Amino acid sequence: MLKLGLTGGIATGKSVVAEMFAKLGTHVIQADSVAHDLMQPGRPVYEQVVRRFGREILNADQTINRNRLAEIAFGTSGAPRVQELNQIVHPAVIDYENRWMEEISRRDPTAVAMVEAALLLEAGTADRFDRLIVVTCHPDQRIQRFARRLGISEDAARAEVTRRMAAQMPDEEKIKAADFVIDNSGSLEATAQQVQQVFASLRPSAQ
Repeated sequence: MLKLGLTGGIATGKSVVAEMFAKLGTHVIQADSVAHDLMQPGRPVYEQVVRRFGREILNADQTINRNRLAEIAFGTSGAPRVQELNQIVHPAVIDYENRWMEEISRRDPTAVAMVEAALLLEAGTADRFDRLIVVTCHPDQRIQRFARRLGISEDAARAEVTRRMAAQMPDEEKIKAADFVIDNSGSLEATAQQVQQVFASLRPSAQ
């Protein structure tokens, strides 16, 4: 089985690119979705996060308010605590992803499996993968996409993207570590064409 890591900075379009790979037959798992699931009430990660960050991060139904948690983690209302959060969440997410890849491999030894994760390189776990793909786009596009995603002004989006990027490895460093780079600055058709080219070059490696 071929194991792929897909990463990139905030709002570069990683999920869009991952979806394109999925349509070509790649098995895809998103670290953010795994983390969301692991932070549901009753799960060990949920208990640890609430114990560390306090019950003020909870909604009325006792689920974690991810926006409120992000404000604390990224230092909107005090010193950043993102490393503290990552130390709780990352090991559990990585363990889940590894078990998922093992299960895919058992079912289909010739499969292509992809983990999409924003902090894949920052977590120091890129050696789990056979190939690393980095998604990039123009800096201004990140702001516009993030603003549209959250329904906020571009000024607010710029401040939040800048704050979150401070917790991420610079794009230049990610590109140096990449086996393939997909530029998502153009049209969706242009991005899809790059994805198809990368997939076509990688698919034989899974045989």
